[in-house]
Amino acid sequence: MRGCRISLYALALALALAVSAAGCGRGRGAPKSEVGKVMVVASIAPLGYFARRVGGDRVEVEMLVPPGSSPHTFEPKPEQLRALSKAKVLVLNGVGLELWADDLIGAARNPDLKVVKTADGLDILRASGHGQEQFGNPHVWLDPIDAIRQVEKIRDALIEADPAGADTYHGNADSLVADLRKLDAEIKAAVATFRSKDFVSQHAAWAYFARRYGLVEAAVVETTPGREPSPGEIADIVQTVKKAGARAVFAEPQLSQKAAQVIAAETGAKVLLVNPLGIPPDYDYLETMRYNLAELKKGLG
Repeated sequence: MRGCRISLYALALALALAVSAAGCGRGRGAPKSEVGKVMVVASIAPLGYFARRVGGDRVEVEMLVPPGSSPHTFEPKPEQLRALSKAKVLVLNGVGLELWADDLIGAARNPDLKVVKTADGLDILRASGHGQEQFGNPHVWLDPIDAIRQVEKIRDALIEADPAGADTYHGNADSLVADLRKLDAEIKAAVATFRSKDFVSQHAAWAYFARRYGLVEAAVVETTPGREPSPGEIADIVQTVKKAGARAVFAEPQLSQKAAQVIAAETGAKVLLVNPLGIPPDYDYLETMRYNLAELKKGLG
């Protein structure tokens, strides 16, 4: 993390210069929190969507990791650090997804910032071979029922930061929870029609989804996101796929699909794209999950 800290020190200097310049430029480029809304910063698109839905018109939400990018390789920019320095709430996933968060928070120098790790208290799966075994698998938001718990934590953090908006936050959270329960019912009904339960994923993003809905993640192409498997690892995956009779390899737009294509060619499985983090520019969690469900049905239904 030493290189990361050096980078964040540079960002802190850039932040100081930006604030100074804003003071001499009549507030040009000032964060939107200055117009009376609660400034919320969220790490990834799903959490940003939850924060917008819960916060409604009372909040302004800034994203750290852009939709379509990976939090595993994220590098913060000066403007994001500046937003964090003015924010009231920082919404994180936790479980090691945002390994850069502590250094970023320190560089922002915002003692009033409330940090909420939305996966805290959930039943976390082990992350064997995921590159962060000491933390566990972080992809809890892909289970809509776990996502409800995340929404509730965001609601509570917003109420603490802005008690006057409690009724709004409760009402908006209740509406979103109802949507998530409806999504859960849709997924259960669809998965019940699948002819196959075994699938291969690009990386272990779908473990919580599989646990919730009775699917089997027969193999993972990249045990560490962004690191393509060796020829020997590909051969092992091919044998696993053949033995399990898996009919689909679910790749992701954020990662290279070369290995997935090789495995598909050797096994006759389909390569389909699912998206755990969202489709830019206008991300919607519910729409994205329904898209993912449709792709799963193509491969397993």
